[in-house]
Amino acid sequence: MTVHDNSSDSVVLPPAVSFAGGSNQVRVRAHNERLVLSLVRLHGSLSKADITRASGLSAQTVSVIMRSLENDGLLLRGEPVRGKVGQPSIPMRLNPDAVFSFGVKIGRRSADVVLMDFIGRIRHQFRQTYAYPKPGEIIAIIMSGIESIEARLDRDILSRIAGIGIAAPFELWNWAEEVGAPPGAMDEWHGVDLQAEIAVRVRHAVHLQNDATSACGAELVFGVGPSYPDFVYFFIGSFIGGGIVLNSAVYSGRTGTAGALGPLPVRGKNGENRQLLDIASIFVLEKLLLERGIDPQPLWYSADEWVDFGEPLELWIRDTAEALAQAIVASASVIDFGAAVIDGGFPGWVRKRVVQATREAVTRLDLQGVIIPDILEGGVGAQARAIGGASLPIFARYLIDQNVLFKELA
Repeated sequence: MTVHDNSSDSVVLPPAVSFAGGSNQVRVRAHNERLVLSLVRLHGSLSKADITRASGLSAQTVSVIMRSLENDGLLLRGEPVRGKVGQPSIPMRLNPDAVFSFGVKIGRRSADVVLMDFIGRIRHQFRQTYAYPKPGEIIAIIMSGIESIEARLDRDILSRIAGIGIAAPFELWNWAEEVGAPPGAMDEWHGVDLQAEIAVRVRHAVHLQNDATSACGAELVFGVGPSYPDFVYFFIGSFIGGGIVLNSAVYSGRTGTAGALGPLPVRGKNGENRQLLDIASIFVLEKLLLERGIDPQPLWYSADEWVDFGEPLELWIRDTAEALAQAIVASASVIDFGAAVIDGGFPGWVRKRVVQATREAVTRLDLQGVIIPDILEGGVGAQARAIGGASLPIFARYLIDQNVLFKELA
């Protein structure tokens, strides 16, 4: 296991279901305060006049809100900007140290606990790997991660923690064979309410969301979202998953499973019908390495510390790209997406190779009648799931989710 400091750009999404509670000093802000904070977050910094124009609120109302937010330490003043006439404008920006939240990512081979600040930067991180996830072990890892990180914080920062957001795969018991778990070992997950199990052990509010949905939401807010209101998103973890963004909002569908993407049917290299997850998932690379007598453990220690495994990695990238190309064409045949975004739990150099290979693979397909979206690298990176989880408590207390924000600005 590791505990270390880390700074990286991060992510935010709409509030999920939460348990009320928390004895810390943070409080839920009123709607107009959330609107102002969300506008400042979206643009980086804004003056009072900018916010008045963007929000539709009166100048007097904006002045009162901004004064209150500044007094509470949520906004910081920038350097005055002098124009040709009148008083200089003073841009305001979010105070990174005003609010913190925990993000938890539960994977098939590893779990991460991060502490994220108000502008989406990861300040501390705890990681532990395992052969396969078991409920008791996962709960112990989450608690150890939170306790380890909190032990490094002073009382003032502890008082500003907004909550805990957990990003976890749903129906973990369905993937026992693929992760190499003994028969029946993953059945323990039936009936486990991970959100409730953590909520009774902590003083913070606890939120839960699907891991791929969390990553997609992170990309919407901190990645390509501002440039592409509609995109299909692929996150390659132990198992590939994803999401769909329509009109600047994550679309979850009637049952909440829209955009899961893993079960999407594609052709294998021998022309057989396969599911996308059976080809374009990291567990497939793990099997290739094992078949060649290569230790696959570096895949799970740290997403940033992969080594170039040579031929098996190249083979996996080629097959993954061929499958992704088919999935992108199929997706574009249904919805006219502006972009197809590819990210995953691997280093940037692997992501770049996967995306480039996918672009090339698309050109070899029959594209008649299909307008191919821009095929892009994800802008968030390997910690997208944890960042998305950590964003849940912050949205619940301080911000307006992306969809509602854009509707208000329309």
